[in-house]
Amino acid sequence: MHYLHMVDDEIEEDFNEIEAININVEKEGDSSCGKVKISLRITKDIYKKKVNKMLAHIHQGDYYEDNFCKDFFSQGSCIDPLQTYSHLNAISKPPFATFLKISHQYLLSASPERYLRKEGQKIISQPIKGTAKRSKNTIEDQKLINNLKNDPKERSENIMIVDLVRNDLSRTAVKGSVTVEELCKVYSFDQVHQMISTVVSEIDTATSPVDVIKTTFPMGSMTGAPKVSAMQIIEDLEESKRGLYSGAVGYFTQYGDFDFNVVIRSILYNEAQKYISYTVGGAITAKSNPDREYEECLLKAKAMREVLESI
Repeated sequence: MHYLHMVDDEIEEDFNEIEAININVEKEGDSSCGKVKISLRITKDIYKKKVNKMLAHIHQGDYYEDNFCKDFFSQGSCIDPLQTYSHLNAISKPPFATFLKISHQYLLSASPERYLRKEGQKIISQPIKGTAKRSKNTIEDQKLINNLKNDPKERSENIMIVDLVRNDLSRTAVKGSVTVEELCKVYSFDQVHQMISTVVSEIDTATSPVDVIKTTFPMGSMTGAPKVSAMQIIEDLEESKRGLYSGAVGYFTQYGDFDFNVVIRSILYNEAQKYISYTVGGAITAKSNPDREYEECLLKAKAMREVLESI
């Protein structure tokens, strides 16, 4: 915690008050809410038709990768936000989890993806492209890792976004400082394996941290390449507005450093309207198969669905 000097004598009292709060995340939910019933915004057939439209745009040369998303929702439902967040992250154990409350709206995020980090003059971006399920069998699980690592489609998705990130970072980078520290490395999480690349750059001391975010947002992993063309097609074909989903949540330090995640694998809850939603998506490239893309969406949605349907 960091307090301004004019109120820094209150920090100990405030900390003791916060520490004394008793939060039982294992308590029973509000019985008046009933079971959460999840609905699909679009059917599998409509999803496949839209993916085929994206493939037609790719074959016409309008762009070469797009991130297409579909959402699930529940109306007239209520949840205990803190309990739900705790259960979601117990399943996934992600590195960039976020609990955010703004008035009556909540973000319960189990995000595995970093958007952007600043450490001194170093900028770090870690886009995710490429997903595979986990197996409880060790040999089978290793096979799934190897298959993901060597899948030409998944690698091409990742490399396309790496090129986009390199271009974005170059807009504020010291000349010649943009490098790829890791390319298509597979990281394992409790629910899935993910292919992650790490792109870094150095910025001049005169460069504002805000300018780094302005020149890279929205992140390429959630849009596509070229970015503007991809977003135009997203606007045309997706059934609902993304809102906070695929955005970023993070913090600035008093020294000008920052760290932001990508808002994925997340539940959005509007307590006033009793509306719950979560969105999943995947990269569409020339080699995409609509059926496989749909199955990947269901895999990414698994943890959120399990948590909500167990309430």
